[in-house]
Amino acid sequence: MHDSLWQSVLGEIEVSISHANFTTWFQHTKLLDCSEERVVIAVPNVFAIRQFEVKFNSQIKDVLARNGVTTKKISYIVKSTNSRKTVSREVDDAPLPPVEQLISQPTHPPSTPATTLNTKYTFKNFIVGSSNDLAYTACQAVAAYPGTKYNPLFLYGGVGLGKTHLLQAVGNQILKENPNSRILYVSSETFVSEFLDSIRFKKKGFSTKYRNIDVLIVDDMQFIAGKEKTQEEFFHTFNALHQSNKQIVIGSDKPPRNIPTLTERLKSRFEWGMTIDVQMPDFETRSAIIQSKAAESGVTLDKEVVEYLANNIKTNIRELEGALNQILAYAEMRSLTPDVALAEGLIGSVRQSRPRHLTPKQVIDRTARHFQVDIRDIFSQRRDKYIVLPRQVAMYLLRSELHMSFPRIAHELGRKDHTTAIHGVEKIEKSIKLDIAIREQVSEIRDKLYV
Repeated sequence: MHDSLWQSVLGEIEVSISHANFTTWFQHTKLLDCSEERVVIAVPNVFAIRQFEVKFNSQIKDVLARNGVTTKKISYIVKSTNSRKTVSREVDDAPLPPVEQLISQPTHPPSTPATTLNTKYTFKNFIVGSSNDLAYTACQAVAAYPGTKYNPLFLYGGVGLGKTHLLQAVGNQILKENPNSRILYVSSETFVSEFLDSIRFKKKGFSTKYRNIDVLIVDDMQFIAGKEKTQEEFFHTFNALHQSNKQIVIGSDKPPRNIPTLTERLKSRFEWGMTIDVQMPDFETRSAIIQSKAAESGVTLDKEVVEYLANNIKTNIRELEGALNQILAYAEMRSLTPDVALAEGLIGSVRQSRPRHLTPKQVIDRTARHFQVDIRDIFSQRRDKYIVLPRQVAMYLLRSELHMSFPRIAHELGRKDHTTAIHGVEKIEKSIKLDIAIREQVSEIRDKLYV
């Protein structure tokens, strides 16, 4: 009975969330007990408990209710594959304790090879938004199941978007769960340099260092382009690790197919697991990053200052953090309150390099030109596929860039019913997560809006 009920629940949930989220979090769950007092669900690992509590608990309750089960509490139970210890949590409407209470901390650092991991990069302090939630979820899955899920995991995107943070968070989380893990984090430049030294000076131990580990994390893979001998060595290293079910995580500013002079056999191997684009955070995520970074410095910023920075710095997170640090340092040195006037004075040059007022017409016109369709078709009632996509992308950009309400988006595009705008925005949000081509097109249009 429990199995059939849970299959019905899973069926409803699967059609309401992304395939990646469903595969990562729900595929290995099981309903153990079900009553009016308590529902007990088995989840894959300790780290998953927090995800179910925060992200999926209400949804599970609602779906259970639609299937005739009303319960007071939901318990999540984990049986670790590394030990016989069982962790359980009951979830109700009370505030949730931090995940750190569930995970025992090692007293002393383990004796492992030097990882060069920066301990400040963790999942806990990574700000998640629509631009990076798929990458974040995949990285969590890799940390929970190293060597079995998404191997290799390949993250790509522009500079300063958080790729290095996520890569190192994977290593830090694996090390936290299993202090004896042998994790090596390097840049591709370091790999190239050490490989060349091993040849030039006949140094021994290169292959042993890179193949006798549990997790290999390589950042800035684009720098391996054009180096044939190094690519051949990395190919053999990749094969040795992959065949031993060791986890490989790679970061790059380009997807594998766009890295120049990368050999076809490496391209194919990099695409074996999962390839994910990390994009520039949207307005809400940029605001959350600003507030989080300010809080780390012991400062609470006014909403107006947060919105000013989030609206005027859209290139990358590093520039955003740099502008914030400049404002906070200036205010501290002169005992000033960081307000909008101070922010305008310090980063006004940044604002002047961008349009002061981006209009709905500019967004729609740029979208039409990108897709090479007549702007009048976008305003029309035509439902041709080649017109519907640009129209929905325009809706998405009006929402993400100008933060317009759905009724106003519908009005700008000549629609009477705002549910059309809701559907269009949701359709593009989903496509951005699952379709690389759509992601790249939206990103290109967004970049052109601020040229």
